[in-house]
Amino acid sequence: MANAGIQLLGFTLAFLGFIGSIASTIMVEWKASSYAGDNIITAQAMYEGLWKSCVSQSTGQVQCKVYNSLLQLPGIVLGTRGLMMASIIFSLISILVDVVGMRCTTCMAEQPEQKDKVALAGGVLFIIAGLLALVGASWYGHRIAQEFYNPFTPTNSRYEFGSALYVGWGAACLTMIGGGFLCCNCSGGGSGKAPRYPASSSSGQPGRDYV
Repeated sequence: MANAGIQLLGFTLAFLGFIGSIASTIMVEWKASSYAGDNIITAQAMYEGLWKSCVSQSTGQVQCKVYNSLLQLPGIVLGTRGLMMASIIFSLISILVDVVGMRCTTCMAEQPEQKDKVALAGGVLFIIAGLLALVGASWYGHRIAQEFYNPFTPTNSRYEFGSALYVGWGAACLTMIGGGFLCCNCSGGGSGKAPRYPASSSSGQPGRDYV
């Protein structure tokens, strides 16, 4: 099975993207306080994530506050939460599907064509998961840039891209690339097996005598 290595590579990349999506969703540094402009207080740094906000003092002390009310959260936070959670769920389902469909596993070993179809379905789910994470991170980043360049936003209230955004973008790319490898690996027609031909008649046919 020559393409088992490509399947394993795609699954590894997609799994790393799955781990990155979880890390990005948990991280609090989705946006960090900006130090651009005059009269900026640098004694503390403020971070906001999807689940809580934190303030880091110059002394090294960090204080975090979990968002108490769900209904009072901005729509961008709720929407990004939903997209990232959906991406994680789709990736988890894809992992379970590809464990069955990959050629390096023994599940459905007697049905190679069906295994390829299952692996293809898992790859498509990985691509969807990557797109969801990419849309969520890009939407949140667009809102940060929009508020940063808004002239009515106070200088002390401006934020820049946090490290969680870059992790989310990287994870989305890895997930889609891995899903693409799993989709491109779908064999066409014979799973690489040589065709079988009927036995040649040159070996002699019994029952015929010539005088």
